[in-house]
Amino acid sequence: MNVDEEEVMDFTKSRVALPGEPLTSSQAYMRGHGTYVDTEDVVASVAGTIERVNKLITVKAIRTRYNAEVGDLIVGRITEVQPKRWKVDANARQDAILMLSSVNLPGGVQRRKLESDELQMRNFFEEGDLLVAEVQAFFSDGAISLHTRSLKYGKLRNGQLVVVPSALIRRLKSHFIALACGVDLILGLNGYIWVSKHVRENEQEGEEGFDAEAVYSNMNDDIDLGTRQAITRVSNIIKILAAHFVPLTDTRLAEAYEWSIEHEEDAQNLFQQESAEQLVAVVNTIA
Repeated sequence: MNVDEEEVMDFTKSRVALPGEPLTSSQAYMRGHGTYVDTEDVVASVAGTIERVNKLITVKAIRTRYNAEVGDLIVGRITEVQPKRWKVDANARQDAILMLSSVNLPGGVQRRKLESDELQMRNFFEEGDLLVAEVQAFFSDGAISLHTRSLKYGKLRNGQLVVVPSALIRRLKSHFIALACGVDLILGLNGYIWVSKHVRENEQEGEEGFDAEAVYSNMNDDIDLGTRQAITRVSNIIKILAAHFVPLTDTRLAEAYEWSIEHEEDAQNLFQQESAEQLVAVVNTIA
């Protein structure tokens, strides 16, 4: 698929390139990520969608590891507890690091972390725990440095994890989404999505604005049958849209849920080919 200027080609629409496929002349365009120059052609080095910014041609891989940026919201899983730090699976090329100095301690008081705090690290997070955090910086070896110094961040409970390609998560004004059905979503930019029971903001605050027992608790709250079914339905919708490579946004997920309620009483039936194709067709009409 040559994308020379002579051809009438709309770059605003996704076009898929294959590895080794000539894209255009290196005389007319500059090569970007996912491409290389061979003789006088710009050639795709990965399978993905072609994007153009002025004279710069790039190919965004369909499936790739998450590339973090400072300020990104991510959902991760604790893989190891080390001295003064936790290692976190963030779907990146290497585990992220959450330092003990980058978390809120019980009482909500900002102070230097003591040896006694280090001895209690597993009371805060232990292997297998899921958490939501923000990318704070990068270490010299490229590892991601995280922090949870906010009431919005911390250990995750009362829900389930859905994993999708990170390329499908669009950057939104807020990645904390509360659906009308009583389900909360956290869209991690690393492709990890947390689907959970809705929790009002003041439920996590104690007398001093920080309830450590709730934030670091390992016990789920009681979840009624209706909420469990809603969580399952939303999770199934996300899996179907991801399987069809549909980018995920708050408006698309809300519209998809409303459509599924009207057309499929049983959430499991959404996986049937006809229902899945109809759902994807409806969602694709939404910007």
